[in-house]
Amino acid sequence: MSSGCDCEDWGPLQAEPELSHVTLGNSQDEKTKMSQIPPINTMKSRMEAAQHMKDEEKLYKHEGIIYSSILSPPETLDKLKELQAREDDVILVAYPKCGFNWMVAVLRKIMNAASGRDEKPPERPPLVEFLPPMAQEQLSEMPSRRLLGTHLHPDFIPSSFFTKKPKILVVFRNPKDTLVSYYHFMNKNPVLPNAESWDKFFSDFMSGEVAWGSYFDHALAWEERLDDPNNLPDGVKKISEFFDLPLTDEQVESIAGLSTFSAMLENSQKSHGNLGNIFFRKGEVGDWRNHFSDAQSKQMDELYKSKLSGTKLAEQLKYDLYCL
Repeated sequence: MSSGCDCEDWGPLQAEPELSHVTLGNSQDEKTKMSQIPPINTMKSRMEAAQHMKDEEKLYKHEGIIYSSILSPPETLDKLKELQAREDDVILVAYPKCGFNWMVAVLRKIMNAASGRDEKPPERPPLVEFLPPMAQEQLSEMPSRRLLGTHLHPDFIPSSFFTKKPKILVVFRNPKDTLVSYYHFMNKNPVLPNAESWDKFFSDFMSGEVAWGSYFDHALAWEERLDDPNNLPDGVKKISEFFDLPLTDEQVESIAGLSTFSAMLENSQKSHGNLGNIFFRKGEVGDWRNHFSDAQSKQMDELYKSKLSGTKLAEQLKYDLYCL
C-alpha cells in the first residue's frame, strides 16, 4: 500500500479470501477478558535478557530457517503447530521490515472504529511465533475477533490457518528498502546480533541467511494470492471490507490520516514506548541508494529478475519505479 505522502511502498495482499460475517464483541466482560491475556515474556524483559547473551547465541536454525533464540525458541515453534485458528480471526503476515507494525496499527484503528471501542494495544505485537507455549494456550480464551500476526513462511504457519480459512492479509515491500531497514533493525534491536558490516549483511540477505529466511522465498510462497489497493484511503476501505469491518467514509479518511508514516512516527513513543525508535526509522522509499554500491544494486536486480520477474507480485511492487 502506498500513499501520496511519505509511507513506504507496502502493498497489502490478501490470501485465502473466504467471506465471513461476524461482529466484534462489545461487552465489558469481553474487554476485561482480552486484557487478562498478558504478555508472559514481554519485549522489555527479553531485551534485558539479551544484554547478557553473546551475539552468536541470539540466532539458531530450526527446520532450516534462522530464528531469534530469544523471541522464538524451539519449544515455542514446536508448540505453534498446535495453535488453533478461528474462521473470524484477523491475520496479518509480513516479512520482517515490510510494514508489519505499521499495518498492525492500521488494523487496530479499523477494528476499533468498526466496533465502536477504543482499546489500547497490548504490550506485545500479535506475532504468534513470539508467544511462549503457555501464552499460545491462552489464545483460546481470547474473545473474537482476534488480531494475530506472523513473519513466518506459509510452510511453517500453523495448518489451522489454512484449514479454518480465516482471512489473511499479506504485506510486501520492495526488497532493496527492506534490506536497508533490516540492516538498521539488526543494529538497533538488542535481541538480535549486530550486523557485522553492510557488505556481510547484504550477502546474508541475498542468500537467505537471515532471521525468518529468504525474502524471495517468502514472497514467492504468497505470490499467487494478490489483490493490492494502490493508495492509503482506498487501502483502508479495501482492508475493512475484506475483514467485514464496516466503516463510514469519514472513518476511512480519519484512519488514513492517522496511518501515514509521519503520523505513526510522531506517535511512536506513545504506541511503542522506548521501542518506537527501533520499529520506526525513516519510512522512506529509495533509502537503499544511500547504502547499495552499483555492483550490489545490479546483483539485487539480477536476483529479483530470476525470482520474481513476470509474477503478479512484481507488478504490484513497481520494482522498475522504485529500485532502478
